[in-house]
Amino acid sequence: MRTFIADTLALVTFFTVLGALNEHYIAGMAWSEVARSRTIGAPLMVLTARPYGIWRDWLIGRIAPPLPRVAADALALLIFQVPIYAAILWVSGASVAGVAQGSASFAVLMLVVGRPYGLWLDFVRARFGLGHGGMTPMTLGD
Repeated sequence: MRTFIADTLALVTFFTVLGALNEHYIAGMAWSEVARSRTIGAPLMVLTARPYGIWRDWLIGRIAPPLPRVAADALALLIFQVPIYAAILWVSGASVAGVAQGSASFAVLMLVVGRPYGLWLDFVRARFGLGHGGMTPMTLGD
């Protein structure tokens, strides 16, 4: 349960702000659409935060030795989050062009913030007494 809470807290705090700024200033969404998007996004973040944490831990465990951790974190975030974000924009009422623009800029953003988010996730996990994989000894998901 601590891992679920830590991963969820990290994802919600980090991406609520980034998503809102991207939606308004890049995708051109009105603040009312941004509010709707963030309202839709919050429960989705709760549902996807721990699966993302598991995905990230798995992917980094497979590719981080040959790839730098910066690239592994960026790739993990890009592959997992961009399709979810595009769906949020679409359901929130963005135009097709808005979805394309917002998703493309979000993809670039994921590449840029992949490592900072990875560091934030590790920091939040450490506050909950969890290691860098979000796992405590004897838990599933190693």
